[in-house]
Formats: sequence, structure tokens, C-alpha cells
Amino acid sequence: MSTKDFIEKDFYKVLGVPKDATEAEIKKAYRKLAREFHPDANKGNVKAEERFKEISEANDVLGDAKKRKEYDEARALFGNGGFRPGPGAGGGNFNFDLGDLFGGNAQQSGGGFGGGIGDVFGGLFNRGGAGGTTRTQPRRGQDVDTEVTLSFTEAIEGATVPLRMTSQAPCKACSGTGDKNGTPRVCPTCVGTGQVARGSGGGFSLTDPCPDCKGRGLIAEHPCLECSGSGRAKSSRTMQVRIPAGVTDGQRIRLRGKGAPGERGGPAGDLYVTVHVGEHPVFGRKGDNLTVTVPVTYPEAALGGEVRVPTLGGPAVTLKLPPGTPNGRTMRARGKGAVRKDGSRGDLLITVEVSVPKDLSGKARDALQAYREATAEEDPRAELFEAAKGD
Repeated sequence: MSTKDFIEKDFYKVLGVPKDATEAEIKKAYRKLAREFHPDANKGNVKAEERFKEISEANDVLGDAKKRKEYDEARALFGNGGFRPGPGAGGGNFNFDLGDLFGGNAQQSGGGFGGGIGDVFGGLFNRGGAGGTTRTQPRRGQDVDTEVTLSFTEAIEGATVPLRMTSQAPCKACSGTGDKNGTPRVCPTCVGTGQVARGSGGGFSLTDPCPDCKGRGLIAEHPCLECSGSGRAKSSRTMQVRIPAGVTDGQRIRLRGKGAPGERGGPAGDLYVTVHVGEHPVFGRKGDNLTVTVPVTYPEAALGGEVRVPTLGGPAVTLKLPPGTPNGRTMRARGKGAVRKDGSRGDLLITVEVSVPKDLSGKARDALQAYREATAEEDPRAELFEAAKGD
């Protein structure tokens, strides 16, 4: 919607409410009309669709206290599309261009008029300040993606790693202006904002990057040879980045403000780091818990005992095996796992694996033979065959 349309349209009339209507009255009127003229309730009715757009447009302005105030001030100055001179204006004929007024260059015969028109519309159209001075908008830097590979221990404990990044930064040859003489001009299409309005049928909320200046708000008359007038050039830098403890393989970390620098005082973009984690020869991971498989002898499993178990980066812990511990049983050492987000640690899950010796000495063989004879009447597979018979 153009500024001229903004002034000429009577949004109060569109909603059917008086100029002193309360916020609740405006909301009630809008909801009633929106239900009546909604496209879903008037399929194929072009007039109803246009009416719904007008209603939405009016509500977008009058339903917002700030926009409504600016709209009322603009209407008070211009009336129904025409300028209303105040006292001392001389009462003469006024020859002016509406576009000049919005730019702050209005002239009139018979009296003076301040350059505050731009301020009235600045909040709605983001165009300029007092006196029509156009201000190019700050531009946020681009986000940067990179990858890093950590060892298993570094991922658990956290690490500071150097990252070499290549990103877009202000061109050094033209100081980021895009013009080899350092004197770019304001883009006439977007008036330096870098954005152009896109009709949505419901107000001023939808904007797109300006196609002429590519969102910069500036156009280089004499494009810089290094950056081809973009004002941006590739820049490489190495920075130390802290990877928090407890990251997992494939996790993507966001570091605010560590991306490409912004333009014209705009904030830097963000840095996104995808983490790859190497394997460990002993430990594994399951969520916030670490895992380890510990071999035990048959006597330790059968008779019970104490077994020392290594931990990642810390002293060993002693695991007490109860008599008759089966192969594959998992036990827990609390607080010996990975670091959680709240700073606490997960657990170490210890799986017992009964080790069967490949070679036996004569004494050991005799002892096992004696054990076999002592337990010959016990059949560990009896229940298995019984269950296999079924009902």
C-alpha cells in the first residue's frame, strides 16, 4: 500500500466505527466483518474477497495503537488526501508534489512548513527521519557453517579448538561501500532500507529484499573491482571456539555473534558448528551415560568378588559382584558418565562378560574336571527342553 493510499483511505469508515472508538470496539467490528466477508464463506465472490482485504488492511492499522496514532496524525495534516494549512499559512494556493512532501522537501507559497513529514511516516514505512534525510539500515552479517572433529574424551569433557573460517566481510578495498570511490548512492527503489513492500492484502508486515540493491540499500555508481560493487569480500580468519562438555556426534552448536561481520553497524551473524566425535577403544556412549564391558573370571561371577573398573579420565572404581552374577549383567557406577546440560553427570554402565580361558594348565584342568563331576547331576538345559514342549 502506498503512502498516498494510506492517507486517502478512511479505515474508520471501512470498519464502520467512529474515530474515537475504543480498542475493544474496533476488535469487535473487525471480527464481525471478517466472519461475514471471509473468502471461505464467500467462495468465488470477488467483491467479498476485496472487501475482506480492505477490512484486514483497516484492522492492521487501527488495531495497532502506534500505527493508529501515526494514521490519525497523518489524516489531521492532510485531511482526505489534501493538505490543510494551519494558521499563518497565508491562505494562498498550494502547489506541491505529494512525493516531495514525503521526502521532506515540501514547499508552499505564503507560509513556512517544517520538515517533519518524514517523522510522521517513519515508523510505518521505515523511510526516513526529519527533513527527509534517508538513512540506510544496518545489515546483519551472514550465518556461517563449519565442522569440527573431536576425540571421544574431548566431546565428554569439552574442548577449546581453533577454527579457520572463510566468510563474507566488508571489502577492504572500498571500505565496504561497494564503490571504488567510496561514494555509493542511496537506492531509489527502496530509499535505502534494503526492503520493498509486498502486497499481502492485510497490512504492511510483508517485505522482500530490494531486487535492485540486493538488500544493501546502496548502489555503487563505480563498482569496486575487488567485490564487484557488493561491498563484501571473502575473508579468512582463525578463532578459538569453546565446545561445551557433553556434545554428541552430529550435534549442531550455535554460537551467537561469531559469524560474518554486519554492515553499517549491524550485528554479526551466528556461527553453526557441526561436531563429529571419534570412537574410543574402551568406552561407548548411550545418551548421558557411558558404557564399558568388563571381563570377569568364572570364579568371580560364580563366587562373587570385587573387580576394578576403569573410568574415563578419572580413578578406577571398585565393582562388587554378588555371587552368581550372570554373564551380560549390567551394573551402574553413578556420576561417572557424560556431562549433562545442567552440569551434573550421567552414569557409567558396566556390563559383565565372563571370560573363558583358551588354554588351561594341568592343575586348572584337573580342578575343572573335578567341578564337572561334582555337578554332573545338574542340567542347566532341563528347563529349556521342558519349555520347548509347549502346552
